[in-house]
Amino acid sequence: MKRYETIFIVDPDLSKEAEVPIFERVHDLIPQYKGFLIKTDDWGTKKLAYDIKKKNRGRYVRLDYCGDGALIQEMERLFRIDDKVMKFMTVLLDGNADLDAIKADLAEKKAAEEQATAEEAAAKEQATTEEAAVKEQATTEEAAVKEQATTEEAAVKEQATAEEAEKSVEDEASTADNKPTEAKKEE
Repeated sequence: MKRYETIFIVDPDLSKEAEVPIFERVHDLIPQYKGFLIKTDDWGTKKLAYDIKKKNRGRYVRLDYCGDGALIQEMERLFRIDDKVMKFMTVLLDGNADLDAIKADLAEKKAAEEQATAEEAAAKEQATTEEAAVKEQATTEEAAVKEQATTEEAAVKEQATAEEAEKSVEDEASTADNKPTEAKKEE
């Protein structure tokens, strides 16, 4: 089995609903001819080097697949018939591709992506947990500081009250001491 790459340019003015049948037809065609689709890359809309069918932009799509000559002929026939496909080109990547090795490589890449996703999710969860712990600690410290400030404020008020009471007692005592002296003076 041979490995091919086909790049085709689709009219950029098409709606999503009009593009879907093209992609579905191509994706259905590959298994019909005992091929295997490895990867589909949608490169998006890009400016063309020159105008094609009076258009200066086109939507590029790349297909990487394994198949035989009959598959290529049928795919290119469909592209020539369909006016929505502005240009296409098929290139032979490998004349003797090992399909089992390609499938194993794809499975390995998928497993690596899943593992990376799981590790990323675990890292996010750990970061969230650590962040929550830091916030809780900050809240606890803030509450302790507020409590300490309230306690100190209460102590200061109590001390001020005690000083005022002491001063008032001293004032009363000095007033009481002064009154008899005044009474003695009057005598």
